[in-house]
Amino acid sequence: MKKILSYSLVLLVAVSFAACKVDDPFVDRVVAPVLVDIVGASFGAPLSSEPTVSYATSGKVMLTARLLELDKSGILDKNIGIDSIPVANIPMKITLRNGASLGEVTSNAQGVVSLEKTWAELGVASPKAGTVVKISWSGNYKGIAFTRLSQVQAK
Repeated sequence: MKKILSYSLVLLVAVSFAACKVDDPFVDRVVAPVLVDIVGASFGAPLSSEPTVSYATSGKVMLTARLLELDKSGILDKNIGIDSIPVANIPMKITLRNGASLGEVTSNAQGVVSLEKTWAELGVASPKAGTVVKISWSGNYKGIAFTRLSQVQAK
């Protein structure tokens, strides 16, 4: 009887330790309120970590993204599914990753934000094929701040 009680106590202690939930301090668990789709990036880019858009070394660079809110109300209906709704009037700050501001824009009725820049304004005096500039898109929607990372590459 004493042996069964000892095993039960050990099992109870083991289960209680296994049931403890420990939050990861390095991962933010807040889900982004909008999908920031970088226009011109390859297929699947909204799901990849850093979508890259290529531009010619001569001329201007058009930084464009679409802001979409996912409507999941029809997720259980195979005829409806998840719908993407454009989000209008969202102020976005577009910056280089070193913190230099490229500008602030507001999404239009179709949820599109655009900013035209030269390579020099992106910090590249004479771009060559393969030159990469890292961009950050930041905004706030429904009280939740979000940031999307992307890249611009010279071709």
